[in-house]
Amino acid sequence: MSRPERFAKGQFAPDHALITGASGGLGRALALHYARTGTHLTLWGRNSQRLEAVASACSQRGSTVTCHVLALDDLDAGITQFRQDDARKPVDLLVLNAGVSDIRPEGALTETLEAVKEAALINYASPVTLATEAASVMAPRKNGRIVMIGSVAAHHDLPFASAYSSSKAGLGRFATCLHAAMAPHKVGVTLIEPGYIDTAMSRRLDGARPFLVTAEKAAALIADAVARKKAVLIFPRLFSLLKLVSILVPRPIAHRLLRLARVKQKAL
Repeated sequence: MSRPERFAKGQFAPDHALITGASGGLGRALALHYARTGTHLTLWGRNSQRLEAVASACSQRGSTVTCHVLALDDLDAGITQFRQDDARKPVDLLVLNAGVSDIRPEGALTETLEAVKEAALINYASPVTLATEAASVMAPRKNGRIVMIGSVAAHHDLPFASAYSSSKAGLGRFATCLHAAMAPHKVGVTLIEPGYIDTAMSRRLDGARPFLVTAEKAAALIADAVARKKAVLIFPRLFSLLKLVSILVPRPIAHRLLRLARVKQKAL
């Protein structure tokens, strides 16, 4: 099915989509998914060369594209940039995809302070502030979609990745709260909680990545959930069952099992 045909069959076709973390992986796949004639894409990322390559590929599909290289740990800079982008052309799709993942170094008792700070800022504080700003302008327009990329890690007390799992858990609760607040204003808020996606981030893990999903398939699943203004999407579906299991298993037992996990990460 061609892209115009797919959009004609009910997919949401934004006028102006802003995607963070767009220089690779899932962000790149989402940018390419929405790239079409009539859609303007604003792409944020940290790597200028990769970002320009994504922009070029999107332009070939008919989109006009604007790129910004910025670090999302600077919250004020992010809000300022969003306001400027929205002033040029109202954003009707905001995909908060940028995120970081780190685990406790082998042999250490805790994660590093730098990793904890980075996870708090980029995985939680940045998307929450940007989503709040977007909601404040979308609600009066009675139009818009906000997408927040969480993780199934939010469902579990991961002792080797406490900063990552907790930052995604906080993001998840914020997203569902914002969904409740924005529904009367016809603004869709969708929380995405994926398992393993075949991206550079997941490839850092030294071990099995069960039920791995390609970035392209993940982008298609996400776009479908966004079009339907679905509150939460967990994929693959088995992870919904694992979430239920984590609720039912007594916490001391779950923690004992999780402490047995030996998860390693390759150096960047």
